[in-house]
Amino acid sequence: MKKLIAANWKMHKTYKEAVDFINDFLKEDSIDFEKKDILIYPPFLYVCEVLRLLEKTPIKVGAQNAYFEKKGAFTGEISPVMIKSCKAEYVLLGHSERRHIFKESDELIRKKVISSLEEGLRVMLCVGEALEERESSLTFKVVESQLKLALAGLKDYANMIEIAYEPVWAIGTGKSASPEDASKVHSFIKDILKDILGSNTRVLYGGSVNPKNAKEFLTQEHIDGLLVGGASLEVKSFLDIINAY
Repeated sequence: MKKLIAANWKMHKTYKEAVDFINDFLKEDSIDFEKKDILIYPPFLYVCEVLRLLEKTPIKVGAQNAYFEKKGAFTGEISPVMIKSCKAEYVLLGHSERRHIFKESDELIRKKVISSLEEGLRVMLCVGEALEERESSLTFKVVESQLKLALAGLKDYANMIEIAYEPVWAIGTGKSASPEDASKVHSFIKDILKDILGSNTRVLYGGSVNPKNAKEFLTQEHIDGLLVGGASLEVKSFLDIINAY
């Protein structure tokens, strides 16, 4: 199974900065695409342009979110149909910032997952516990609940789903779970996924990943890749993470 390294740019970069990043990134030839997949989640405004710039490469592009309705009077929302029309392959759903800042419920996230899968998008579902949940030894319970509420009954779509485990307390804080602890949660997630989806699904780690700790995570048995936030915003930093393993 190839490792997957994904860049989540979040609400960063102007149009010019996004184009400059891609052009500079394309000058590099150090990536071994036989060993790893690369995925970029730019802001919505740039998805079509980033795809155009990368169309002759193996690099995948996805959207950072989607609404569950296909069209309608939902000002400011983006539908899976729109994402698909740009020829994007992935959509990121259930990110901790969507759950905790924008108060997205498990029910809403499930609707988004189903709608996106119906349109043929590959879904990367994010799960993870908050600090108070971790300190109350609820990590496994929270993660299991998030997985089951979002994915139950979706076995037919098993080959279109990937998971990103991102402990909320590690997002953008500079703190990260230890590679060993993360691997244990990943192993647990894979066991749950076999029950729900009946397949061996890729599970990525996300949470203050940087060039210094990337190799430690990627060498863990149950970690199949990384979802990278701030450290993916500079070409050199992102390349160092990609080439760490």
